[in-house]
Amino acid sequence: MTTESDLPATGRRMDWRRFHWGPIGVAVAGVVTVTLAAIMVYPLTQPDRLASADGLTPEQRRSAERAGQPGSGASPSVSVSGSRSPSPSASAGATPSTVSRNVSRGGGKPSAANTGVIAGTALTVLAGDQTLSVDNAVVSNADIRGYVRITGKNVTIRNSIVRGGPARCAAAVIQVEGSAVIEDVEVAPASPNACLDGVWATATTLTRVNIHGTVDGVKAGNDVVIQDSWIHDLTYFGTGAPGATVNDAVDTRGKRRITLRHNVLYPGANANAAFQVTQEGGASGDVRVENNWLDGGSCVLNFAHRGGGPTPMTGIAVVNNRFGRNSKYVCPVLISTQTTLSANSGNVWDDTGAPIPAPDKHD
Repeated sequence: MTTESDLPATGRRMDWRRFHWGPIGVAVAGVVTVTLAAIMVYPLTQPDRLASADGLTPEQRRSAERAGQPGSGASPSVSVSGSRSPSPSASAGATPSTVSRNVSRGGGKPSAANTGVIAGTALTVLAGDQTLSVDNAVVSNADIRGYVRITGKNVTIRNSIVRGGPARCAAAVIQVEGSAVIEDVEVAPASPNACLDGVWATATTLTRVNIHGTVDGVKAGNDVVIQDSWIHDLTYFGTGAPGATVNDAVDTRGKRRITLRHNVLYPGANANAAFQVTQEGGASGDVRVENNWLDGGSCVLNFAHRGGGPTPMTGIAVVNNRFGRNSKYVCPVLISTQTTLSANSGNVWDDTGAPIPAPDKHD
Protein backbone atom coordinates (compact mmCIF):
# COMPACT_ATOMS: atom_id res chain seq x y z
CA MET A 1 0.00 0.00 0.00
CA THR A 2 1.95 2.99 1.19
CA THR A 3 5.43 3.58 2.41
CA GLU A 4 5.67 4.79 5.97
CA SER A 5 8.31 6.29 8.17
CA ASP A 6 10.50 4.46 10.60
CA LEU A 7 9.03 2.48 13.46
CA PRO A 8 10.04 4.25 16.66
CA ALA A 9 11.13 1.02 18.32
CA THR A 10 13.46 -0.15 15.60
CA GLY A 11 14.52 2.80 13.49
CA ARG A 12 14.03 0.57 10.48
CA ARG A 13 12.34 1.73 7.33
CA MET A 14 8.91 0.15 7.03
CA ASP A 15 6.56 -0.01 4.02
CA TRP A 16 2.97 0.23 5.28
CA ARG A 17 1.50 -1.54 2.26
CA ARG A 18 4.12 -4.18 2.63
CA PHE A 19 2.99 -4.29 6.34
CA HIS A 20 -0.70 -3.94 4.44
CA TRP A 21 -20.82 -19.94 -9.98
CA GLY A 22 -32.71 -31.00 -18.77
CA PRO A 23 -35.42 -30.98 -16.58
CA ILE A 24 -37.52 -27.97 -15.65
CA GLY A 25 -38.02 -26.89 -12.11
CA VAL A 26 -38.87 -28.86 -9.03
CA ALA A 27 -40.72 -27.20 -6.16
CA VAL A 28 -41.04 -29.17 -2.95
CA ALA A 29 -42.99 -27.85 0.07
CA GLY A 30 -42.49 -24.33 -1.18
CA VAL A 31 -38.73 -24.51 -0.92
CA VAL A 32 -36.94 -23.86 -4.20
CA THR A 33 -33.33 -24.84 -4.70
CA VAL A 34 -31.58 -24.11 -7.94
CA THR A 35 -28.58 -26.05 -9.03
CA LEU A 36 -26.93 -24.60 -12.10
CA ALA A 37 -25.30 -26.90 -14.58
CA ALA A 38 -24.70 -24.40 -17.34
CA ILE A 39 -25.04 -20.69 -17.80
CA MET A 40 -24.12 -18.98 -21.03
CA VAL A 41 -20.68 -17.58 -20.82
CA TYR A 42 -20.60 -13.82 -20.82
CA PRO A 43 -17.64 -12.38 -22.69
CA LEU A 44 -15.36 -10.26 -20.58
CA THR A 45 -13.05 -7.67 -21.99
CA GLN A 46 -9.89 -7.67 -19.97
CA PRO A 47 -8.76 -4.18 -19.06
CA ASP A 48 -5.35 -3.03 -20.10
CA ARG A 49 -2.91 -2.35 -17.33
CA LEU A 50 -2.51 1.32 -16.53
CA ALA A 51 0.20 2.64 -18.82
CA SER A 52 1.80 4.52 -15.96
CA ALA A 53 1.59 1.70 -13.44
CA ASP A 54 5.19 0.56 -13.68
CA GLY A 55 7.31 2.18 -11.06
CA LEU A 56 4.46 3.48 -8.91
CA THR A 57 4.77 3.36 -5.18
CA PRO A 58 2.47 0.84 -3.43
CA GLU A 59 0.24 3.74 -2.30
CA GLN A 60 -0.06 5.11 -5.84
CA ARG A 61 -0.66 1.63 -7.17
CA ARG A 62 -3.50 1.01 -4.72
CA SER A 63 -5.13 4.31 -5.67
CA ALA A 64 -4.87 3.39 -9.35
CA GLU A 65 -6.51 0.02 -8.66
CA ARG A 66 -9.48 1.55 -6.83
CA ALA A 67 -11.65 1.63 -10.00
CA GLY A 68 -12.17 -2.11 -9.67
CA GLN A 69 -12.77 -2.29 -5.93
CA PRO A 70 -16.15 -3.57 -4.69
CA GLY A 71 -18.50 -0.81 -3.61
CA SER A 72 -16.26 1.91 -5.05
CA GLY A 73 -19.04 3.31 -7.25
CA ALA A 74 -17.15 2.47 -10.45
CA SER A 75 -18.00 -0.50 -12.64
CA PRO A 76 -15.29 -3.08 -13.17
CA SER A 77 -13.59 -2.96 -16.55
CA VAL A 78 -15.69 -5.73 -18.08
CA SER A 79 -18.34 -5.86 -20.72
CA VAL A 80 -21.29 -8.20 -20.44
CA SER A 81 -23.42 -9.36 -23.34
CA GLY A 82 -25.66 -12.28 -24.10
CA SER A 83 -25.53 -13.54 -20.53
CA ARG A 84 -28.39 -15.67 -19.30
CA SER A 85 -29.22 -16.99 -15.88
CA PRO A 86 -31.78 -19.73 -15.25
CA SER A 87 -34.94 -18.98 -13.33
CA PRO A 88 -34.84 -19.82 -9.62
CA SER A 89 -37.07 -22.84 -10.25
CA ALA A 90 -34.84 -24.43 -12.89
CA SER A 91 -32.39 -27.24 -12.48
CA ALA A 92 -30.15 -28.02 -15.43
CA GLY A 93 -28.78 -31.34 -14.31
CA ALA A 94 -26.22 -30.57 -11.64
CA THR A 95 -26.13 -32.94 -8.71
CA PRO A 96 -28.67 -31.87 -6.07
CA SER A 97 -27.23 -30.93 -2.74
CA THR A 98 -27.43 -33.66 -0.16
CA VAL A 99 -25.63 -31.72 2.54
CA SER A 100 -27.47 -29.76 5.20
CA ARG A 101 -26.82 -26.03 5.02
CA ASN A 102 -26.01 -26.00 8.69
CA VAL A 103 -23.57 -28.87 8.45
CA SER A 104 -21.27 -29.48 11.37
CA ARG A 105 -17.66 -29.84 10.31
CA GLY A 106 -16.08 -30.41 13.65
CA GLY A 107 -15.37 -26.79 14.47
CA GLY A 108 -11.97 -26.00 15.84
CA LYS A 109 -9.24 -24.05 14.14
CA PRO A 110 -10.06 -23.53 10.44
CA SER A 111 -7.95 -25.72 8.13
CA ALA A 112 -8.21 -27.98 5.08
CA ALA A 113 -10.31 -30.38 7.19
CA ASN A 114 -13.19 -27.99 7.91
CA THR A 115 -13.18 -25.37 5.14
CA GLY A 116 -13.89 -25.56 1.39
CA VAL A 117 -15.75 -28.45 -0.26
CA ILE A 118 -17.01 -31.12 2.13
CA ALA A 119 -15.03 -34.32 1.65
CA GLY A 120 -16.78 -36.99 -0.40
CA THR A 121 -19.00 -34.57 -2.34
CA ALA A 122 -19.54 -35.38 -6.04
CA LEU A 123 -19.12 -32.13 -7.99
CA THR A 124 -20.68 -31.24 -11.35
CA VAL A 125 -18.40 -29.31 -13.69
CA LEU A 126 -19.68 -25.93 -14.86
CA ALA A 127 -17.41 -24.88 -17.70
CA GLY A 128 -16.81 -21.22 -18.44
CA ASP A 129 -17.57 -17.95 -16.73
CA GLN A 130 -20.83 -17.69 -14.82
CA THR A 131 -22.97 -14.63 -14.22
CA LEU A 132 -25.58 -15.14 -11.48
CA SER A 133 -28.28 -12.50 -11.81
CA VAL A 134 -31.40 -14.21 -10.42
CA ASP A 135 -32.29 -13.23 -6.87
CA ASN A 136 -32.19 -16.08 -4.32
CA ALA A 137 -30.50 -18.49 -6.77
CA VAL A 138 -28.43 -21.32 -5.27
CA VAL A 139 -25.42 -23.01 -6.83
CA SER A 140 -24.24 -26.10 -4.98
CA ASN A 141 -21.93 -29.06 -5.49
CA ALA A 142 -20.23 -27.42 -8.47
CA ASP A 143 -16.72 -27.37 -9.90
CA ILE A 144 -16.81 -23.97 -11.60
CA ARG A 145 -14.07 -23.70 -14.18
CA GLY A 146 -14.43 -20.03 -14.88
CA TYR A 147 -14.93 -16.71 -13.16
CA VAL A 148 -18.12 -15.94 -11.21
CA ARG A 149 -19.92 -12.59 -11.23
CA ILE A 150 -22.91 -12.19 -8.89
CA THR A 151 -25.35 -9.38 -9.66
CA GLY A 152 -28.49 -10.89 -8.08
CA LYS A 153 -29.49 -10.43 -4.47
CA ASN A 154 -29.17 -13.14 -1.82
CA VAL A 155 -27.38 -15.53 -4.19
CA THR A 156 -25.79 -18.60 -2.57
CA ILE A 157 -22.74 -20.56 -3.67
CA ARG A 158 -22.36 -23.64 -1.50
CA ASN A 159 -20.07 -26.64 -1.29
CA SER A 160 -18.20 -25.83 -4.50
CA ILE A 161 -14.81 -25.00 -5.89
CA VAL A 162 -14.28 -21.94 -8.09
CA ARG A 163 -11.16 -21.95 -10.25
CA GLY A 164 -11.40 -18.92 -12.51
CA GLY A 165 -9.96 -19.32 -15.99
CA PRO A 166 -7.25 -17.78 -18.17
CA ALA A 167 -5.26 -15.03 -16.54
CA ARG A 168 -7.28 -11.88 -15.94
CA CYS A 169 -6.08 -8.62 -14.51
CA ALA A 170 -7.69 -6.17 -12.08
CA ALA A 171 -10.23 -8.90 -11.28
CA ALA A 172 -11.36 -11.47 -8.73
CA VAL A 173 -12.24 -15.15 -9.08
CA ILE A 174 -15.61 -14.34 -7.46
CA GLN A 175 -17.01 -10.83 -7.75
CA VAL A 176 -20.14 -9.91 -5.76
CA GLU A 177 -21.99 -6.83 -6.97
CA GLY A 178 -25.39 -7.77 -5.49
CA SER A 179 -25.43 -9.74 -2.25
CA ALA A 180 -24.42 -13.29 -1.48
CA VAL A 181 -23.80 -16.16 0.89
CA ILE A 182 -20.64 -18.12 0.11
CA GLU A 183 -20.15 -21.21 2.26
CA ASP A 184 -18.00 -24.33 2.13
CA VAL A 185 -16.30 -22.98 -0.98
CA GLU A 186 -12.70 -23.21 -2.12
CA VAL A 187 -11.23 -20.48 -4.28
CA ALA A 188 -8.26 -21.97 -6.13
CA PRO A 189 -7.23 -19.95 -9.21
CA ALA A 190 -6.27 -21.95 -12.30
CA SER A 191 -4.07 -19.08 -13.51
CA PRO A 192 -2.63 -17.09 -10.62
CA ASN A 193 -1.25 -13.75 -11.72
CA ALA A 194 -0.04 -10.51 -10.25
CA CYS A 195 -3.40 -8.70 -10.39
CA LEU A 196 -5.97 -11.41 -9.53
CA ASP A 197 -7.73 -11.49 -6.15
CA GLY A 198 -9.87 -14.19 -4.58
CA VAL A 199 -13.20 -12.53 -3.75
CA TRP A 200 -14.46 -8.97 -4.14
CA ALA A 201 -17.38 -8.79 -1.77
CA THR A 202 -20.07 -6.41 -0.65
CA ALA A 203 -23.14 -7.39 1.39
CA THR A 204 -21.73 -10.91 1.64
CA THR A 205 -21.24 -13.55 4.31
CA LEU A 206 -18.38 -15.96 3.72
CA THR A 207 -18.37 -19.06 5.93
CA ARG A 208 -15.88 -21.94 5.91
CA VAL A 209 -14.18 -20.68 2.76
CA ASN A 210 -10.67 -21.75 1.77
CA ILE A 211 -8.91 -19.11 -0.32
CA HIS A 212 -5.35 -19.43 -1.55
CA GLY A 213 -3.11 -18.62 -4.50
CA THR A 214 -4.45 -15.12 -5.24
CA VAL A 215 -2.92 -11.71 -4.52
CA ASP A 216 -5.48 -10.53 -1.96
CA GLY A 217 -7.79 -13.10 -0.40
CA VAL A 218 -10.84 -10.87 0.05
CA LYS A 219 -11.36 -7.23 -0.80
CA ALA A 220 -14.13 -6.47 1.69
CA GLY A 221 -16.65 -3.77 0.88
CA ASN A 222 -19.54 -2.69 3.08
CA ASP A 223 -21.46 -5.26 5.13
CA VAL A 224 -19.12 -8.23 4.91
CA VAL A 225 -18.74 -11.06 7.42
CA ILE A 226 -15.93 -13.60 7.11
CA GLN A 227 -16.11 -16.45 9.61
CA ASP A 228 -14.71 -19.94 10.24
CA SER A 229 -12.52 -19.53 7.16
CA TRP A 230 -8.94 -20.19 6.07
CA ILE A 231 -7.19 -17.58 3.92
CA HIS A 232 -3.60 -18.58 3.39
CA ASP A 233 -0.58 -18.94 1.12
CA LEU A 234 -1.34 -16.04 -1.18
CA THR A 235 0.80 -15.73 -4.30
CA TYR A 236 3.56 -13.14 -4.16
CA PHE A 237 4.99 -11.77 -7.39
CA GLY A 238 8.25 -9.93 -6.93
CA THR A 239 8.51 -8.54 -10.46
CA GLY A 240 6.37 -7.64 -13.44
CA ALA A 241 3.68 -5.01 -14.00
CA PRO A 242 2.62 -3.29 -11.90
CA GLY A 243 5.56 -4.34 -9.78
CA ALA A 244 5.88 -6.43 -6.67
CA THR A 245 2.51 -7.46 -5.26
CA VAL A 246 1.29 -6.31 -1.88
CA ASN A 247 -0.68 -9.25 -0.48
CA ASP A 248 -3.37 -9.07 2.22
CA ALA A 249 -5.59 -11.88 3.46
CA VAL A 250 -8.34 -9.25 3.79
CA ASP A 251 -8.15 -5.69 2.45
CA THR A 252 -10.65 -2.90 3.18
CA ARG A 253 -10.48 0.61 1.77
CA GLY A 254 -13.03 3.13 2.97
CA LYS A 255 -15.75 0.63 3.92
CA ARG A 256 -17.84 -0.12 6.98
CA ARG A 257 -19.53 -2.93 8.94
CA ILE A 258 -16.91 -5.63 8.43
CA THR A 259 -16.51 -8.56 10.81
CA LEU A 260 -13.70 -11.13 10.84
CA ARG A 261 -14.58 -13.92 13.28
CA HIS A 262 -12.88 -17.24 14.04
CA ASN A 263 -10.66 -17.39 10.95
CA VAL A 264 -7.09 -18.36 10.22
CA LEU A 265 -5.55 -15.51 8.24
CA TYR A 266 -1.98 -16.11 7.12
CA PRO A 267 -1.22 -14.46 3.77
CA GLY A 268 2.35 -15.70 3.58
CA ALA A 269 5.91 -14.77 4.35
CA ASN A 270 6.21 -11.96 1.76
CA ALA A 271 2.80 -10.43 2.41
CA ASN A 272 1.77 -7.01 3.65
CA ALA A 273 -0.80 -7.89 6.33
CA ALA A 274 -3.41 -10.37 7.47
CA PHE A 275 -5.87 -7.45 7.52
CA GLN A 276 -5.26 -4.00 6.06
CA VAL A 277 -7.69 -1.10 6.55
CA THR A 278 -7.39 2.36 5.03
CA GLN A 279 -9.82 5.17 4.19
CA GLU A 280 -9.01 5.32 0.48
CA GLY A 281 -12.51 5.72 -0.96
CA GLY A 282 -14.23 7.03 2.17
CA ALA A 283 -14.67 6.51 5.87
CA SER A 284 -13.75 3.15 7.36
CA GLY A 285 -15.23 1.96 10.64
CA ASP A 286 -17.54 -0.48 12.40
CA VAL A 287 -14.78 -3.08 12.01
CA ARG A 288 -14.53 -6.04 14.38
CA VAL A 289 -11.67 -8.57 14.49
CA GLU A 290 -12.40 -11.27 17.05
CA ASN A 291 -11.33 -14.81 17.96
CA ASN A 292 -9.00 -15.27 14.98
CA TRP A 293 -5.59 -16.84 14.46
CA LEU A 294 -3.53 -14.14 12.74
CA ASP A 295 0.00 -14.10 11.38
CA GLY A 296 2.28 -12.89 8.60
CA GLY A 297 2.91 -9.68 6.74
CA SER A 298 5.16 -6.84 7.82
CA CYS A 299 2.74 -6.12 10.61
CA VAL A 300 -0.12 -8.59 11.10
CA LEU A 301 -2.93 -6.02 11.45
CA ASN A 302 -2.43 -2.61 9.82
CA PHE A 303 -4.93 0.20 10.39
CA ALA A 304 -4.06 3.41 8.49
CA HIS A 305 -6.21 6.53 8.52
CA ARG A 306 -4.93 7.73 5.13
CA GLY A 307 -7.42 8.46 2.36
CA GLY A 308 -10.64 10.43 2.19
CA GLY A 309 -12.21 9.53 5.52
CA PRO A 310 -12.40 11.53 8.73
CA THR A 311 -9.68 11.51 11.32
CA PRO A 312 -9.14 10.13 13.74
CA MET A 313 -10.25 6.80 12.26
CA THR A 314 -12.29 5.04 14.95
CA GLY A 315 -14.73 2.16 15.40
CA ILE A 316 -12.19 -0.68 15.23
CA ALA A 317 -12.34 -3.52 17.77
CA VAL A 318 -9.55 -6.10 18.07
CA VAL A 319 -10.43 -8.66 20.73
CA ASN A 320 -9.50 -12.19 21.78
CA ASN A 321 -7.19 -12.99 18.88
CA ARG A 322 -4.11 -15.22 18.82
CA PHE A 323 -1.06 -13.92 16.98
CA GLY A 324 1.85 -15.74 15.41
CA ARG A 325 5.39 -14.39 15.36
CA ASN A 326 6.00 -14.61 11.60
CA SER A 327 5.49 -10.95 10.72
CA LYS A 328 8.56 -9.24 9.30
CA TYR A 329 8.88 -6.82 12.20
CA VAL A 330 7.36 -9.09 14.87
CA CYS A 331 4.59 -6.50 14.95
CA PRO A 332 1.09 -7.79 15.81
CA VAL A 333 -0.79 -4.49 15.40
CA LEU A 334 0.18 -1.25 13.67
CA ILE A 335 -1.98 1.88 13.80
CA SER A 336 -1.36 5.33 12.39
CA THR A 337 -1.17 8.40 14.59
CA GLN A 338 -4.73 9.30 13.57
CA THR A 339 -6.21 5.86 14.29
CA THR A 340 -7.84 4.89 17.57
CA LEU A 341 -8.83 1.35 18.53
CA SER A 342 -12.23 1.35 20.24
CA ALA A 343 -11.46 -2.03 21.83
CA ASN A 344 -8.15 -3.82 22.21
CA SER A 345 -8.23 -6.68 24.70
CA GLY A 346 -7.61 -10.42 25.13
CA ASN A 347 -5.05 -10.53 22.32
CA VAL A 348 -2.20 -12.95 22.97
CA TRP A 349 0.75 -14.69 21.38
CA ASP A 350 -0.43 -18.07 20.11
CA ASP A 351 2.64 -19.97 21.28
CA THR A 352 2.71 -18.76 24.88
CA GLY A 353 -0.67 -17.18 25.65
CA ALA A 354 1.13 -14.08 26.87
CA PRO A 355 -0.38 -10.68 25.99
CA ILE A 356 0.91 -9.07 22.81
CA PRO A 357 2.55 -5.65 23.08
CA ALA A 358 0.70 -2.38 22.64
CA PRO A 359 0.18 -1.37 18.99
CA ASP A 360 3.06 0.24 17.16
CA LYS A 361 2.01 3.71 16.04
CA HIS A 362 3.42 6.01 13.35
CA ASP A 363 2.73 7.57 9.97
